[in-house]
Amino acid sequence: MNKVTSSEASVALTPKDFTTDQEVRWCPGCGDYSILKAVRKVLADVGASVENTVFVSGIGCAARFPYYMSTYGFHTIHGRAPGFATGVKLANPDLDVWVVSGDGDALSIGGNHFIHMLRRNVNLQFLLFNNAIYGLTKGQYSPTTKPGARTPSSPMGSIEMPLSACVLALGANGTFVARAVDTAQKHLPEVMKRAHAHAGTSMVEILQNCHVFNDGYFSDFTGREVSDDNQIVVEHGKPLLFGKDRDRGLRMKPGKMELEVVNLGENGITEGEVLIHDETNRELASLLASMEYPEMPVAVGVLFCVERVPFAEQVLQQVAEREKAQPNATLDSLFQQGATWTVTADD
Repeated sequence: MNKVTSSEASVALTPKDFTTDQEVRWCPGCGDYSILKAVRKVLADVGASVENTVFVSGIGCAARFPYYMSTYGFHTIHGRAPGFATGVKLANPDLDVWVVSGDGDALSIGGNHFIHMLRRNVNLQFLLFNNAIYGLTKGQYSPTTKPGARTPSSPMGSIEMPLSACVLALGANGTFVARAVDTAQKHLPEVMKRAHAHAGTSMVEILQNCHVFNDGYFSDFTGREVSDDNQIVVEHGKPLLFGKDRDRGLRMKPGKMELEVVNLGENGITEGEVLIHDETNRELASLLASMEYPEMPVAVGVLFCVERVPFAEQVLQQVAEREKAQPNATLDSLFQQGATWTVTADD
């Protein structure tokens, strides 16, 4: 769990306390506004302090985030935010570190840093804004854009298969993987609070709308009129049910490691045949993360969560053990140990 160590711990802060005087410069209608609002609310709700919180970003529309948070922040370079954030956490493990990145920043040039942050289990929250497009550089297709999309960099339609951020995070041995939607202002903060409480890397993919270059990309399953039927909100220990009347569910196909949608009451199917969500089951999480509309409902919520000792704690433990074993060690003694030699002038 991230620590709250404010010297003013008795003073309850509000979302306004995390708001700067900077003008928020995103396009009208951008999903980033909704995420910004949710993050400020979450920080106030969990009792965070401005002096103990750090936001780290890379390059892209999402990377403006630190300017709009009245906390410490680093606006770093393209794709390298996880590396900077890891350094921050190692230098001061008590800091509450958040990383903000887009699908291009995190999964293209930053893909290498993204997966190593996950496998190391650095104790931070990683918010991945996924609008399936490069917004800042005017609408090129990104690693999450589906085949066929016509963009300035794919005028005849993209021919590349997209990445799934959640599936990739699970494959990189991530310990907390979740998905949410920018406009779900009740659900999104709750997912972020779960992420904040987790000890380790918490990756939250946030499906967000780019009103200018990719408007309505996720609307088939995020729109208010269709979300109940085309989206499934997963909760640990609860049946995987969805639909306006919660009369549809997920079960394993008989004899296969594959999910299928069933209608309760059809062919004698009962709720007892519906799977119960187990967020500690990596295989189930992978199946849920892989579901795509229109064949299947899109899963949102905490897909996977297990505990593992965070990276900084392990590093500091190793340092402490070495210091105890060699209390008088110096850099000079380190340089002089082992095989050495002397360079002499030629005869």
